[in-house]
Amino acid sequence: LGCINIHASLLPRWRGAAPIQRAILAGDQTTGVTIMQMDAGLDTGPMLLTKETAIHEWETAASLHDRLSQLGAHAVLAALEGVETGSISGRTQPADGVTYAPKIRKEEALIDWSRTAIEIDRQARAFNPWPIAETRWQGRQLRIWEAEPLKATTRASPGTVIASGEDGVDVATGAGALRLMRLQLPGRKPLSAAEFIHAHPLDGAVLGS
Repeated sequence: LGCINIHASLLPRWRGAAPIQRAILAGDQTTGVTIMQMDAGLDTGPMLLTKETAIHEWETAASLHDRLSQLGAHAVLAALEGVETGSISGRTQPADGVTYAPKIRKEEALIDWSRTAIEIDRQARAFNPWPIAETRWQGRQLRIWEAEPLKATTRASPGTVIASGEDGVDVATGAGALRLMRLQLPGRKPLSAAEFIHAHPLDGAVLGS
């Protein structure tokens, strides 16, 4: 049998170091775990067992990691039992559908407000708990721990705060608006939007500058 590995994707999609983050960034609706035999390649070995699960709209890399850890623990036990009884054997990975999940670089966390609200929301979720999506405000780093895309449309320039209140800080993007619900300044703890705007009014501010 050799060495086996629990990989946090449905191979051959997302071979590499960051399959969880890349799946969220890409907007995948499903993912899973693959129990595989290791070989000399990058996550290219024969597959013993796969288990699929949905990626929820609110899912962060942290929450998905925890769920896949549990799924993987059950799957590896089932795979080992199946190998022992002879009911499971290695299957060659399909040649089609191969994608790669390179290691996350910290600079990927910088928000480009000209992108769509949906894309920036994925960025915030994929980079939680590391490196945390960020923008600039008054020359300082502003980290975005939690956000959600809104159905509202706006003609404001991307990065402009169009509203703020107890529920969040609404920011114009390249398509749609994004509601920021948990924010953090350097050296401070993350705050809810209500707490943040009480100390730092943001109406009319332009983020990213």
